[in-house]
Amino acid sequence: QVQLVESGGGLVQTGDSLRLSCAASGRTDSTYDMAWFRQAPGKEREFVATITWSGSGFVAYIAPIVKGRFTISRDNAKNTVSLQMNSLKPEDTGVYYCAAGVFSRLRAGVADYWGQGTQVTVSS
Repeated sequence: QVQLVESGGGLVQTGDSLRLSCAASGRTDSTYDMAWFRQAPGKEREFVATITWSGSGFVAYIAPIVKGRFTISRDNAKNTVSLQMNSLKPEDTGVYYCAAGVFSRLRAGVADYWGQGTQVTVSS
């Protein structure tokens, strides 16, 4: 079992930046890939970003809708994954979830473990 706890959400204004963090505990070996998803009010949960270790470095995949504004990073030593969000827009508002699983499955929206989520609200 892996437990995931997100932090860093809050209320910001359009154009601001925010950094989300996710701490993993339990079976936290680095074989789990990590990802971020989000769910806007009245909408389905959507994939945001995922990151995996290729053997020589981290490889990230960012959803086109946030590419260029969001960056995902991971610290295996601390069992954490972060999401740096820049140039935030009101449409980025939602609950952001940390997830763990397999890179290819995470990209397809399938995770083995989910966090409880952290609220991000971007005011116009």
